[in-house]
Amino acid sequence: MNETVDILKIEHVTKRFPGVVALKDVSFSVRQGECHALVGENGAGKSTLIKAIMGVHHVDEGNIKVLYNGKYISPQNAIEAKQLGLYANYQHVNFANGLSVGENYFLGRQPRNKLGLVDWKTVYSKSRKILDEFKLHDIDEKMPIGKLPLALREMVTISAILAHDNIQLVIFDEPTAQLEDDKVEQLFDFIHELKRRNISVIYITHRLEEIPRICDRVSVLKDGSYVTTKDVKDVTSDDLITLMIGREIGDIYYFEHGTPGAEALRVDKLTQPGKYKDISFSVRNGEILGFFGLVGSGRSEVMRAIFGADKFESGDIYLKGKKVKLNTPLEAMKAGVGLVPEDRQKEGLALGLTVKHNINLNSYDLICKYGLVNGKRETERAEEYVRKISIKTPSIQQTARNLSGGNQQKIVISKLLCRDLDVFIFDEPTVGIDVKAKQEIYQLIGELVNQGKAVIVVSSYLPEVIGLSDRIVVFSEGRVSGILEQREQMTEETILKLASVN
Repeated sequence: MNETVDILKIEHVTKRFPGVVALKDVSFSVRQGECHALVGENGAGKSTLIKAIMGVHHVDEGNIKVLYNGKYISPQNAIEAKQLGLYANYQHVNFANGLSVGENYFLGRQPRNKLGLVDWKTVYSKSRKILDEFKLHDIDEKMPIGKLPLALREMVTISAILAHDNIQLVIFDEPTAQLEDDKVEQLFDFIHELKRRNISVIYITHRLEEIPRICDRVSVLKDGSYVTTKDVKDVTSDDLITLMIGREIGDIYYFEHGTPGAEALRVDKLTQPGKYKDISFSVRNGEILGFFGLVGSGRSEVMRAIFGADKFESGDIYLKGKKVKLNTPLEAMKAGVGLVPEDRQKEGLALGLTVKHNINLNSYDLICKYGLVNGKRETERAEEYVRKISIKTPSIQQTARNLSGGNQQKIVISKLLCRDLDVFIFDEPTVGIDVKAKQEIYQLIGELVNQGKAVIVVSSYLPEVIGLSDRIVVFSEGRVSGILEQREQMTEETILKLASVN
């Protein structure tokens, strides 16, 4: 790290959107060759600032300057930002799902041969080299990227950095949210290599325990304003939480666990060839059943099958002891089963619709008569859940895509709360969500359990699985490799061993 050279200067930056000031007089700098953490609650302004740095947003006041050939230049648009050596790995990446991995690597800048045609041999040979350098040996460079699991798509987008030349600064926005432990270590090795090459990194994460491992300094945003910049060695995670939210937060996983009641859901020998085989487990009323497994283990596919979103070949599902067939999500919800999906933006929300419409989206059948929506009831329910689970929005008419990740996730949950469900399945419930919003969602889960609901939590984040669960089911290669019934069994070492069983 060059402590005397600032590669990026953010000077008194203000950015306004209709009805909200997203950034207010923000100033700090990033040094050449450092990894600089940027933290704050959802809605603190991190994503807006990143888009301003990348030339996607024009700032209303202030300047963003990048050092290039000895001069500071302000990028005017995204193309100029890339020309100045800036690269961003966003939290929600828009892939060209129908195109191959190689085509995505070189999208819009394919190498050409002497005839001006795309040089596919070069595209795929360079893509193979990138995948191998990133130890993604099992991914075919000619495979459509949309066929990869979400976590592997994330790794491909991170590795795409290697396809670019003249990189000065790389921005990672929640890069480990979908990654299992070995891929996280791989990413950290990559970041250390970037630093060795004197390339700067801005690292955005809600997993504060990651910061001391790779970051040199950390800047804090709160409510769109700059709070402070500290050397990482001088602050703890608790210090950062206090700076971010203005108070100490305590044990975020704690809430009262009662005594589980009768069996709510039982799955018996569920099988879908090529994905999972002979999956059996049960969850009781008033219980949290945790699920952990590595990428491709089949855990999310099983949850989608239970919810009627995917088909399965054989096996049985029982609700309250009665065998049921759930062929569609609507049938599942009518039977009392709800799912908060892994990818909230693609599968949980209609991003272009309002908060009001999204909250009611799963249950319009309950407020319709003769095919007509009861508009008064629609509004009342939306306002009720905005208030009840503290969704931060200017109004229920706000478009869902304009809200922070934590508030979007609360909308997805409120869609299920609108129905009288018995079983709630949360698949990666807190991905990309700040510590305060996590605690609020955990408290919601606690309230459901205390109401006697059965809850399933699927998570790649071991502290979350261990912290919330009464029992834990571990998946490995499409099978249940173990069920941990006792608290003393629920260690990271034990779970990871079970998850790695062949």
